[in-house]
Amino acid sequence: MASRRISLGMPTPRRTDETAASLPDTSDRPDTPALADRFGREATDLRLSLTDFCNLRCTYCMPASGMTFLKKDQLLSVDEVVRLVRIGVEHLGIEQVRFTGGEPLTRPDLEEIIAGVAALEQRPDISLTTNAIGLDHRAATLRAAGLDRINVSLDSVVSETFERLSRRPLLHRVLAGIDGAREAGLSPIKINAVLLPGVNDHELPDLLDWCLERELQLRVIEQMPLDADHIWDRGAMITAGDVHSMLADRFTLSPVAEARNGAPAELFEVADRAGGRHRGRVGIIASVTRPFCADCRRTRLTAEGRVRTCLFSREETDLLGALRSGGDDEAIAEIWRAAQWGKKAGHGMDREDFVQPERPMSAIGG
Repeated sequence: MASRRISLGMPTPRRTDETAASLPDTSDRPDTPALADRFGREATDLRLSLTDFCNLRCTYCMPASGMTFLKKDQLLSVDEVVRLVRIGVEHLGIEQVRFTGGEPLTRPDLEEIIAGVAALEQRPDISLTTNAIGLDHRAATLRAAGLDRINVSLDSVVSETFERLSRRPLLHRVLAGIDGAREAGLSPIKINAVLLPGVNDHELPDLLDWCLERELQLRVIEQMPLDADHIWDRGAMITAGDVHSMLADRFTLSPVAEARNGAPAELFEVADRAGGRHRGRVGIIASVTRPFCADCRRTRLTAEGRVRTCLFSREETDLLGALRSGGDDEAIAEIWRAAQWGKKAGHGMDREDFVQPERPMSAIGG
C-alpha cells in the first residue's frame, strides 16, 4: 500500500492536566481510511464522554469533594458531538458509539444527541454507560431517540454498601432507573460492578444472583488505577481469579463458545452448582491481570473533544480546536488517524515505570 505523510495547518493540540500530544510520524502508515495503529489494530468502537460531571462520588473514581468541572462552553455541543461521530462513521469506519461520562444523564440534551447520531445515514450501534439516576423518567424518550442498550454502574444492591461506595444515599433511584430501562425495552441491560476488598466483595454471589433473577448481565470489572486520590493498590485489588473463587461455592462458570471479537468482557455461562440449572451469563473484565490490549478496537474522545487512544494514555490530541477553527471533515479525520497511529501496544500497568494518568475516570470517560 502507499504511505501517507500528514501535514495539517490545524491548531497545535493542547492540554491542561495531561501532556499535549504531538502528532506522531505517520510516514510509514498504510494508506487506509481506518483508525489503524502500528500493531495491526483498527478502532471501530468509539467511547465518547459527554461530561466530566457526575452526581455520585464513587471512591474508586472521584474524591469526596474539591472537583473542578468543565464549563458548558468547554464541552462538545450537540452539533459537535454529532459531527464528530459522523466523521468517525463516514471517514474512519466507526461502527459502535458508547456515550459515557461523568454521568451522561446530567446532560439535558442527551436525547437530542442520540437522535442526531441515530439519524446518520450510516447508523452506528448506540449505547450508554450510566448510573441510571433519573433514567426512569427518560428511558422511553431515549429509546425513542435511538438508544439501543445501556450499561448501568452498580456495585451493590445493599443500601449501606452503596452509600459507602458512592457517598450518596441514592440506591433507590438507581434501581428505579433500571426498572425504567426494562419497561422501555432497552436490552440487554448490563450491570457494571467494581469490587473493593472488605467493602462489597463478599456481596458478589448475591449480586450475581440478583442480576440473573432479573435477566440482567453482570460485568465484574477489576479496579483500575484511575481513581482521583491515586491510592490504587495492585496488591490489594480483587482479581479475575478472585472472582471465580468467590462464585465457586454457588455457581459453575463455563467459557462461552463464541469468539470474543475485541470485547473487553470475557463471558461465562452460569449454572447453579446445586442442581445445575442454567441461569444466564456473567462477564469479567480483567484489564489488569488478563489484559486484552492486543485486540483492542477502541478509540476515545473526552468531553472537550480530545482523542485518547487508551484509558491510560498520558497524551491527548485536540479535535475541538480544529472543529471550531473551521477544519473540514477530512482534515479532522486525518488528525484523528494520526493520533490513533501513535497508540501504544498496551496500557503498561505491568511495567515498573507505569505512571497513573492525572485525570480520573470521570474526566476521561469510561
